[in-house]
Amino acid sequence: MTVTATSVDESDQLKPQAAPASRLARLVRLVPAAVAALSGVLLYVSFPPRTLWWLALPAFACFGWVLRGRSWKAGLGLGYLFGLGFLLPLLVWTGVEVGPGPWIALVVVEAIFVALVGAAITAVSKLPAWPLWAAALWIAGEAVRARVPFHGFPWGKIAFGQADGVFLPLAAVGGTPVLGFAVVLCGFGLYEIVRLVLESRSTRVVRRSAAAVALLSVAVPVVGAVAARSLVSDKAEDGTTTVAVIQGNVPRAGLEFNAQRRAVLDYHVKETLRLAARVKAGKVAKPDVVLWPENSSDVDPFADAQAYADIDAAAKAIGAPISVGGVVERGGKLYNEQILWDPVKGPTDTYDKRQIQPFGEYLPMRSLLGAINKNWTSMVRQDFSRGTKPGVFTMNGAKIGLVTCYEAAFDWAVRSEVTDGAQLISVPSNNATFDRSEMTYQQLAMSRVRAVEHSRTVTVPVTSGVSAIIMPDGKITQKTGMFVPDSLVQKVPLRSSETPATKLGILPEMALVLVAAAGLGWAIGAGVRRRRAGSV
Repeated sequence: MTVTATSVDESDQLKPQAAPASRLARLVRLVPAAVAALSGVLLYVSFPPRTLWWLALPAFACFGWVLRGRSWKAGLGLGYLFGLGFLLPLLVWTGVEVGPGPWIALVVVEAIFVALVGAAITAVSKLPAWPLWAAALWIAGEAVRARVPFHGFPWGKIAFGQADGVFLPLAAVGGTPVLGFAVVLCGFGLYEIVRLVLESRSTRVVRRSAAAVALLSVAVPVVGAVAARSLVSDKAEDGTTTVAVIQGNVPRAGLEFNAQRRAVLDYHVKETLRLAARVKAGKVAKPDVVLWPENSSDVDPFADAQAYADIDAAAKAIGAPISVGGVVERGGKLYNEQILWDPVKGPTDTYDKRQIQPFGEYLPMRSLLGAINKNWTSMVRQDFSRGTKPGVFTMNGAKIGLVTCYEAAFDWAVRSEVTDGAQLISVPSNNATFDRSEMTYQQLAMSRVRAVEHSRTVTVPVTSGVSAIIMPDGKITQKTGMFVPDSLVQKVPLRSSETPATKLGILPEMALVLVAAAGLGWAIGAGVRRRRAGSV
């Protein structure tokens, strides 16, 4: 009896000690998940309006740490957490006026692509030179996300967070895929260097080939970016033109401003007339080209005589052609259109937006969404139709390529204007529905990347700001505040030479997708061979 009592006492003493150990083990198992989510947040912090572009490197270094050597199932979950950490704060602006439902739904879907990339990276992480395959897989994921569903959503491409970074010149080499690949490769390479250093300290063995690959993963992107600076120039090749960017402002922020489209048109006419008075007084240089933003005339000037007369009066007062952003109905179809308005001839040319925004300019699955919530269908009563041709306006001898707002996120939409002869790019936008969120700064960074990618001056006329003038080297020379009427006037260079990125087009992205496929195929084949060997 005495022995039994002692055994019970010893057992009771052991139980309280086992519980803390068990809790500690559970906490340790949660560390990779926490690091994955926080790494995604770190990647978000690297994006505009902050200029902390370099934080993308430790973000991917930490992401590499949580993925390397794990199962594909673990990679799927960790990748999803990384995607949520990154995209939830990055895309919060999508719910500014419509509530959290659409914002959460968008992030939940987009994070799936990141999850799939995470699962694929776990497979290639066992291969030699794994940072190369892993970085290529990330770009392959971006390529898919830029195309599906609903014609894609490229927002959040790694390249768009690098407008202030040392890697930016690589955009001129191979566009956003090469720029993004360099950043991701460098991040994974940094982790591999740290891992190999720690490994060599514990084993006293230096794996030279692995160390060389890790060092090259960091060195090649940096050296390549330095070498690519020779491709970046803001010198005029075809003379100069003086542009005026008009920001008329809106009566108030939010979706309601569309119900006040007459006031928005009046504001842009008024700001143009104010600029004309300053030009007449000799305070500002006379512009050769005047650029209005998207939705600056939601009153169809082809159907409304007063709107036609007001725009015509503004063009005559300033004495220069105006690119007017209008909403036009033609043949029973609705178009988001840029209209070239000559001070003498009136409207002479048009460009219809080709990459229209799902759930903003057209409603996919309209009947299904209407059954869920009738308010959603009432917000987009009629779908916009897509344009079919690039838009390059000849304005006082300068060829201006039009890329309307959302289109700036799509590689093909910008490149097509340059290959069609654009010497300058204009990105007319309307960000009023997103209030003072980070959206306008994220979009402005895209335009800076596009300037370097194609070596063109880029102007960004926005209804409510931030409007800006960007040189071909990506530097902003002038910009406005938000929700104020203003105008920017500047002599800018015209350029016609094509960067390697412009000439190559989709080829760099295709090459990186093939590299990703080759690495994944190698990893899957190696895994199959290991399983067969183990079963023998």
